[in-house]
Amino acid sequence: MPRGTDSVGVTGSGERNLKLIREALGVAVSSRDGEILVRGDEPAIGVARRVLEEVSKRAKAGRPVSREEMLDLIAAESVRTRRDRMGGRQAWDGRLRVYAAGQPVEPKTDNQRLYLDAIRDHDLTFAFGPAGTGKTYLAVAAAVHLLREGAASRVILCRPAVEAGEKLGFLPGGLEEKVNPYLRPLLDALHDMMDFRDLKRFLESDIVEVVPLAFMRGRTLNGAVIILDEAQNTTKGQMKMFLTRMGHGSKMIVTGDTTQIDLPDPAQSGLIDAVRRLRRVAGVATVALSGEDVVRHRLVQRIVEAYGAEEEHRAYRESVERALSEMGDEDRNGAVSPGEI
Repeated sequence: MPRGTDSVGVTGSGERNLKLIREALGVAVSSRDGEILVRGDEPAIGVARRVLEEVSKRAKAGRPVSREEMLDLIAAESVRTRRDRMGGRQAWDGRLRVYAAGQPVEPKTDNQRLYLDAIRDHDLTFAFGPAGTGKTYLAVAAAVHLLREGAASRVILCRPAVEAGEKLGFLPGGLEEKVNPYLRPLLDALHDMMDFRDLKRFLESDIVEVVPLAFMRGRTLNGAVIILDEAQNTTKGQMKMFLTRMGHGSKMIVTGDTTQIDLPDPAQSGLIDAVRRLRRVAGVATVALSGEDVVRHRLVQRIVEAYGAEEEHRAYRESVERALSEMGDEDRNGAVSPGEI
């Protein structure tokens, strides 16, 4: 390790960089007498060594890395190493290695199966459908699976902080307490599928992040699975901002319900606009789920059907249908007609 000022550029202020390596890779790291000692599994040690070599080069050039750059380096090198180790083996053979309450998480309907296949085979997947169809749950399950299989080194879950038809006013507490109600459904899904200690460690080390959409601005996310939930409540600008966060080796999953748009003008929904613009772009999949895919209490499906049969706001319905009308059958995977959405 270079001595003097460069050593701080390698270890980071307060050994921040070493702490990030320790938490992200699960290795023991210590710095003493101009050397860095790493103990742990051989693949993780290799990743740590190559990351530190790159950080050292940048420090010598007078370009110390930021916290975000350090996380990106670890993510990119981890993905590269894991892919090399896997050779031609697929990280996903069609079955999720994720369990909730001791039972495997798996698709219950044909459209849900198409949804998981789309996530596996595409870097960007849009999924829209009514409540209870498993859009968010299956997306989180896929992300946890890819993290465990080594095909991704980080999972980022985000939502727009939009109130659902009622004004909550000023929420008490610090930032975490203010945004927690919006992010709770994503945390609940993670708690179902991950051991509490592992999840706590991953959250503390930012291997798993659950953040408001606004916090995504300015970031580039490499080697990650990035999920945007409740995307129908994004504006067109927010959706563009989110989609351009994708880095090397990443997957994005965008989910939403076009019948529950809480924006003043539903036609301005970023989800509808993005599906219309990107439906023919290579590497992008669009999956539409319907009431038949509802897997919650049997009454939920009847409720969805009842509300779908008699939409209260004709202007809203027409704006959604107009935005989706250009989508032909060949542009969808498991899609239903605009009139059914």
